[in-house]
Amino acid sequence: MFDQAVANHQDDAVRADLAADYQRVRAFTERLCEPLVVEDYGLQTRVETSPPKWHLAHVSWFFETFLLRPFLPGYRVFHPRFEYLFNSYYEQTGSGFWPRPERGLLSRPTVAEIYDYRRHVDTAMLRLIETCRSPDWPALAHRLRIGLNHEQQHQELLVTDIKGNLAYNPLRPAYREDLSSAPRAEPGQLRWISHAGGVTELGADSDGFTYDNEGPRHRTFLEPFALAHRPITNGEFLRFIEDGGYRDPALWLSDGWARVREDGWQAPLYWELNDGQWQIMTLGGLRQLNPAEPVCHVSYYEADAFATWAGKRLPTEAEWEHAARCHLGDRPLQGHFVEDGDLHPRPAPDGGPEGESGLLQLFGDVWEWTSSAYLPYPGYRAAAGALGEYNGKFMCNQMVLRGGSCASSRDHLRVTYRNFFYPHERWQFKGFRLAETIR
Repeated sequence: MFDQAVANHQDDAVRADLAADYQRVRAFTERLCEPLVVEDYGLQTRVETSPPKWHLAHVSWFFETFLLRPFLPGYRVFHPRFEYLFNSYYEQTGSGFWPRPERGLLSRPTVAEIYDYRRHVDTAMLRLIETCRSPDWPALAHRLRIGLNHEQQHQELLVTDIKGNLAYNPLRPAYREDLSSAPRAEPGQLRWISHAGGVTELGADSDGFTYDNEGPRHRTFLEPFALAHRPITNGEFLRFIEDGGYRDPALWLSDGWARVREDGWQAPLYWELNDGQWQIMTLGGLRQLNPAEPVCHVSYYEADAFATWAGKRLPTEAEWEHAARCHLGDRPLQGHFVEDGDLHPRPAPDGGPEGESGLLQLFGDVWEWTSSAYLPYPGYRAAAGALGEYNGKFMCNQMVLRGGSCASSRDHLRVTYRNFFYPHERWQFKGFRLAETIR
């Protein structure tokens, strides 16, 4: 009886924690939308992005589809056609989905109806967390953690998609007028942190929540290498531009050079040359370019071309993860994340505890391109059913990024976290650091 009472108490504590996490994550999504006016919610200015109201509905669709419908007896969907409108890409749900490039063409449902949908789902989810019992509880708890991490991913997409929408407007309006900016400064010299290489382990073990693409943990061999102590800055990238980097095909991969010519790239996304001065569009509006900030909104092709110009290369994801493990030890992740509220990369700190340990800005500020293709780890198997489509089916033609950005949530990231995008895409907060092989 005593053991059962202890087990029940622990079960209640887990439920309470998950309910609190659910409410916290859902509330933060809506807090990110507070600066918007109603005209902003339905806007989609590029095919990679989605309207804010679609994000608000889609994350609710996820909980409805993968938790409420299978686990809550008697649950009634909010609207029978929402399954079709707000499915992103899951083929095995059987509902089909509205084309991604056309999400911004739908004036209905209204913003008010989307928020009603969220309230409907939230009420049912809290009831489900409270009432679900074995044998369904372990599966439900696992799916709930996936759903919360999924919503945090869409919080980051909300930030970056809103930025893209506002940057499209010739008025260059600000998402928030009160966003701070760092003092202008020149970047210090790059330092190089050496690693001896050898056999190391890559990927996640079973400790805590991870996505399926982060495992299985496995051994890999690294040649001796060095990483730059911080990401490349705006000032350093500006020298690449001024040296003709966007005009020299010898620096570019073939697909990258085709993009330069077809899309007219002359600088990172959101850079503007006005009256001889470079400016950058931020979520606080148009600002003077700060040379000390990490360069962001660059494609893989631009990162690779810069590395070739500099006589270096991009790190592999195994090198990045090994260096991050050595850097962190048992310490929690440190960095500049969405909770800090700046929504823009900061210059690297000058000295201090992080500087003394070698590497700066591994987490937060900007996602860092690696030279690794997004492929399954040895022994990887996608989960059965529609949830198996979450990561596995994208393991082709994309590149891995590591570390998170200023739009990522601090508790969403891990050393083993693998992000992935197509090499031409630029609208996320993507930067890079350099690496070199030690001979």
